[in-house]
Amino acid sequence: MIFGKTKLELKVGVFALLGLIILVIFVLSIGNFKTWTSGYRVSFIYNFADGIKLGAPVRFAGIDAGEVKDIKFIFDPQESRTMVQVICWVRRELRIPVDSAVWVNTLGLLGEKYIEIMPGRDYTHCLVAEQSLEGIDPIPMHEIVRLAKDITENLDESIVRIKNKEGTIGRLLYDDTIYKELEALIIDVRKHPWKLFRKTKEKPEKK
Repeated sequence: MIFGKTKLELKVGVFALLGLIILVIFVLSIGNFKTWTSGYRVSFIYNFADGIKLGAPVRFAGIDAGEVKDIKFIFDPQESRTMVQVICWVRRELRIPVDSAVWVNTLGLLGEKYIEIMPGRDYTHCLVAEQSLEGIDPIPMHEIVRLAKDITENLDESIVRIKNKEGTIGRLLYDDTIYKELEALIIDVRKHPWKLFRKTKEKPEKK
């Protein structure tokens, strides 16, 4: 009787242990933990990080290869300014050449921010653990708006100049003199087509 009770408790314990293992695996999968694969940490330095957040993906040549683990502010004494250090975890087998281009990209127009790494060609010099690489700063939205405004103002100014018969395009559209000269040239060539093949004789220089 005691032996049967011990056997039953053993079965319950085994099932409970299996359930706990499955629960841990499920939690780790949902949390996207990098428990089953090893890797190393590198960091990228920006003047403007464009809203990158913790847990954002890191892509290498368009493929997910890690994630953002930490974001810090650092002061550069040489530049005398505060910069952003984005610390990332990447897979162990990933080799990042030091001449790679790294920037903050967006999935679509309003999608998730992530770190994009376009690999360079100098694979003889690659980043090692805890090493940093300067990233390419994204263009702030206010600069894009200002650029669009400048383009619009220049376009409006060009249209006004064309309407005022100024510039080459304005003269072509509104000045009849050019059309008359072109028409006279066409008529002359039709009457005297041999002029197209005549070479101008150079006069000998007087000594």
